[in-house]
Amino acid sequence: MIISIFCLQKTAGFTEHYGGEVNPGNGGNAIQIDGTKKPWQKKNTRKLDAIRREIDALKLDKIAKSAALTSLILALDQVDSALDHFASYLKDWSPRSYKDLKLRVPRLWKNQTANAVLCGDVFQALSSIKPDLAYYNLPYGSNNDKMPPSRVQHASYYHLWTAVCKNDHPPLLGKAFRREDSSNVMAASIFEEFRTNDSGRFIATEAIERLLKEILCPWILLSYSSRGRAAAEELNEAIEKHEKLVEIVEVDYKKNVMPSMKWTHQWARKLRESNREFLFLIRKSYAKAATKFK
Repeated sequence: MIISIFCLQKTAGFTEHYGGEVNPGNGGNAIQIDGTKKPWQKKNTRKLDAIRREIDALKLDKIAKSAALTSLILALDQVDSALDHFASYLKDWSPRSYKDLKLRVPRLWKNQTANAVLCGDVFQALSSIKPDLAYYNLPYGSNNDKMPPSRVQHASYYHLWTAVCKNDHPPLLGKAFRREDSSNVMAASIFEEFRTNDSGRFIATEAIERLLKEILCPWILLSYSSRGRAAAEELNEAIEKHEKLVEIVEVDYKKNVMPSMKWTHQWARKLRESNREFLFLIRKSYAKAATKFK
């Protein structure tokens, strides 16, 4: 009887926009009657709605609520029907979307160190931090010279995780039902900038150069992709202008290999090819301020 009552409840919240029906006769096709595709099956979004309401109702402290939300996100990630992000969803239901959502306690440990989380403009944060190592994982944007950056910005790839955490039900956009506050107006980044400046350099490249120059840090790990806006030669020039490029690692996710290289021209050629990911280990060279890191 309890199950019957639950099934008759009107769908709302996440189920209303992100839960899809499974039609046994359509061969696994996830396209709904209204022509949209969904990231989860309704059996799991109903659980999502119930769990998310209960998390708020429990009035947990900040740490406990973070653990509960982490558990929920990890569980949802195991039953979705999308490709690593939520800008669009699969035409056919993924095999794992048929699984039942199950919560598990995330790995917890007592933090023995002092930490700080900053959320805002990266250039404003540079003057207030002095880390031992800085890791830059930049949004790439579009690499189409004939078009401005996609309307779907890097931040909106994760709009659903934002919605799960906030549970605020904001206005939505498009067939993927993205949050309105993840649109290009709110989420655009200078690192996704497609235009060039008066000197012919990509604005995104100059932004990366500024990041490298202004951070008060002896070591930098920079992640970059061939999908990015910075041309290979320009990016190499930006790195070597102020810093020392120690090592480069090419990440090939399909082949599950990580070859290392130190030849500048080698990676520059590869960066011009499609779907290349690189990690650059950079040593800051402070000739005028060498005592800063002694």
